[in-house]
Formats: sequence, C-alpha cells, structure tokens
Amino acid sequence: MSFRSGFVTLLGKPNTGKSTLLNALVGAKVAIVSAKPQTTRTYLQGVLTREQAQIIFVDTPGTHRPLSRLNREMMGAVQQALEGVNLILLVVDASREPSTEDKIAVELARTAQRPSFLVLNKIDRMDKRVLLPRIEHYRRQFDFAEYIPVSALRRENLPLLEQKTIEYLPEGPRYFPPDTLTDQPERFVAAERVREKLFQEMREEVPYATAVVVEKYEEGESLVRIHATIFVERPQQKGIVIGAQGQRLKRVGRAARVELEQLLGRKVYLELFVKTREGWQDREEVRQLIDWRQGSV
Repeated sequence: MSFRSGFVTLLGKPNTGKSTLLNALVGAKVAIVSAKPQTTRTYLQGVLTREQAQIIFVDTPGTHRPLSRLNREMMGAVQQALEGVNLILLVVDASREPSTEDKIAVELARTAQRPSFLVLNKIDRMDKRVLLPRIEHYRRQFDFAEYIPVSALRRENLPLLEQKTIEYLPEGPRYFPPDTLTDQPERFVAAERVREKLFQEMREEVPYATAVVVEKYEEGESLVRIHATIFVERPQQKGIVIGAQGQRLKRVGRAARVELEQLLGRKVYLELFVKTREGWQDREEVRQLIDWRQGSV
C-alpha cells in the first residue's frame, strides 16, 4: 500500500473548538483549551500517524479583525499556517448562527486555493434540523470539497473526518517519527499549561493581558525544575493574578504542575513569578512572548 502524508490546517473563528478537535484527532492534549475565545495565539502542529498515513494538523488562532500588534501577529500566524498546506479544515460552530468572523475564515480558505473541508463542529449542541440549512448557507459562499458534521467533544464522526482527510493527501514520506505528537518544545508546553490555568482561573479581560515565558527549564533524572514569568500589562493586574495572600497564583501553579508531571512522567518543581510589562500587546517583542520559534525576550 502507498503511504500518504501531508499538512492540514485547522481554520476558523475563535471558540469553534479547533484546539479541542486537534486534541481529539491526535488522541492527546497537544493544544491548550478554554471556554474563552482566542486562547490559541500562534500556530502549532499535532501529528497523527497511522499504518498507511501521517497527518500533520496545524492549529491556528481564531480569525478576527486585528486591532493590536498582538492581534496582527496572531493573524500573521494564521496566514503562515495556510502556506503550502495540502488541505484546509474550516471549522465552524454549527450550533450558532454564522457571523462576520466565519465569513473572514471562508474568504481565507478561498484565497488559499487549497482543497477545503467544511467541518461543522458542536453538532451535539444543536437541533439537527438546522444542520442542512447551515450547510447550504456555507455552500453558497464557497464550494467545499466535503461537508462533515462532527462533535469533537464526543468524538462523533471523527473516524470519517480522518478517513476523508487521508484520501485527500498525496503520497509522501513520514515527516516525523511514529511516536511524535507535536512539534512544540517542552518549555513552551510548560508555559502554555500555565497560561491555560490562568484562563481557567480568571474572568473578564485579565487572562488576555497575560503572557507566560519559561525563563529556566532544567531536566534531571527524576525532577524537572521550571521557572516561569507571567507578564501582565498593568500594575493592578499583578495583584489580581497573585490573589489574596498569593492563593490564586498557588492554585494556578498547582494545577499546571500536576498536569506537567503527568505529561513528563517526572516530578516537577514549578516556580512562578509575576511581572508588569506595560502595553506588551503592542510592543515590538510581542512575537517573542507568544511564539517559541522567535526565541524568548
């Protein structure tokens, strides 16, 4: 049998479940998730290897109108993730009315000039009678190669999505060893786990004002030492992140440490610091704060 392989970009507006879908397809948590939109800030890869194929899924930030330098960098990551890929999975939240952001995503798929599937996610939350009108709405905008309703949360129709994806990939090599799940270095994974717990712990605008950088990552045989800095934009946000008597920061650190120990298979010593870097979302070094490929600040 011939071996198929290729790169498949997950595209869509914020909160359509792209990262949840990526994790479900790969079978492991390679992308952080939260109920808040724009949790994903840069593109990252999740690798699924089968006997006859290897799919490199590329998760992206949600498509939106960029207002800050951070937003522009995020949309730049989306554009990068569309270059030279073999297939696009445009993920929409089928349980909600189509929006302007969905239209932006459709236009990006059109201009990429690659085969594209419409993946209608969250069908477990909707009246199935609405599904065909939803499909027809998007069909009028763009002639997708396939229309596949799924529930990433319940893994409904994911085998079909995987099968169809493989059918559209060319013959090619294994780009990664069979046991590879992601391209992310472990220090970036650690930073993302901390940021995920911040999103889960805090409400309103504060999570969006945070960035996490791992300053030190030391691996021993039985212990991994991680020192990470949480950057906030304003001095008052520092107190909110730390919480009364440091309790919120302790909860964030504890939750991240437990998850990292499970992931790394070793004990983890995690130390968190909080610093103010005013207006970091509009500063030149914002890319270094959100993307490990650029080096740290």
